[in-house]
Amino acid sequence: MNDDSQKSNKAIYKVTIAAPIEKVWAELVKTDEVLPFFFGAVCKTNGELAVGTPIAMQTQSGKYRSVVGKVLEFDPPHRYAHTFKFTNYDDPPCTVTYELKTVEGGTEFSLITTNVPAGTKTEKGMAQGGSFIVNTFKSVVETGRPSFSGRLMLGMMGLFEPFSPSVSKSENWSFEKIDRL
Repeated sequence: MNDDSQKSNKAIYKVTIAAPIEKVWAELVKTDEVLPFFFGAVCKTNGELAVGTPIAMQTQSGKYRSVVGKVLEFDPPHRYAHTFKFTNYDDPPCTVTYELKTVEGGTEFSLITTNVPAGTKTEKGMAQGGSFIVNTFKSVVETGRPSFSGRLMLGMMGLFEPFSPSVSKSENWSFEKIDRL
């Protein structure tokens, strides 16, 4: 599946956030705390976010890692890109890029997915998650919390942690393993 004809087209999810770029960036790159816009996951690293650093999006309890990847670009406060692999799918990693740009009224925030394997569970998951992420991110930055519907969804997701697949257990996704992806 390395052939470009078997990759889906680039998807762009964009929103304007009524906040300065520095505030938007600071929220985006938080580690070690719950990120409602990333489905209530906590971004963990084995150091600081920087090019080459492996990352894992894990449950608040730390028992499961749903997404893993490696930082490809880190240019504060304008651009952050990383590989992206769902731990419960056999699909190869794709790329997620976040671009921030100062515009009238605040900051334009773009989430861009590329190199997503066409016809895969990853493609379906990315298509479903993109809008939730940008809209929840906007709400969190502007109001300090997700919208009511976002809070309901996050509450439901928390209840399902015990039913996470064993392949996604954190012990199966060490930073050393992630670094080799």
